[in-house]
Amino acid sequence: MRVLGVDPGLTRCGLGVVDGLPGRRLRMVAVDVATSEPGLDVDQRLLLIERRIEEYLEEHAPDTVAVERVFAQHNVSTVMGTAQVAGLALVAAARRRIPVAMHTPSEVKAAVTGSGRAEKAQVQEMVRRLLELEVAPRPADAADALALAICHLWRPAGALGAPQRAPGSLTAAQRAWAAAEQAARRRA
Repeated sequence: MRVLGVDPGLTRCGLGVVDGLPGRRLRMVAVDVATSEPGLDVDQRLLLIERRIEEYLEEHAPDTVAVERVFAQHNVSTVMGTAQVAGLALVAAARRRIPVAMHTPSEVKAAVTGSGRAEKAQVQEMVRRLLELEVAPRPADAADALALAICHLWRPAGALGAPQRAPGSLTAAQRAWAAAEQAARRRA
């Protein structure tokens, strides 16, 4: 299965493609960060990001797209830009009839590190190890996009659209992810 992870952001939007199956080695296919200059009008910034997302969908033909779920922050303008870019990814995938999943930051952190409260550096290092890369992906937006793809590939059995695996065959990180997801649902 090929997953495109999208870490939405108006200034930097992480894009990461990972191939993998449950219980099998993961392989990074591509990683990039689409950027837009803060001095441009918002419509032009969104257009630049949208074009790069479209290019990635065309070039890499993912089976699914995993997008970070936008959550409330104190900075309203940051939330607005993030939500707008997430919407671009959702529409671009829908236009191609590619299934989309959304994951919270704590779900993604738990999936790759075993802790929903992991720091950015921990996520980058675990992405490096899981994908057997020489160096950790930089900037953090690139690593986060790859982590989103990994999180989606490792969703526990029974989750909507999740790969099927034998009961009890989850890794420690996957069990932590499932616990973080359940906690997030209880808070919602």
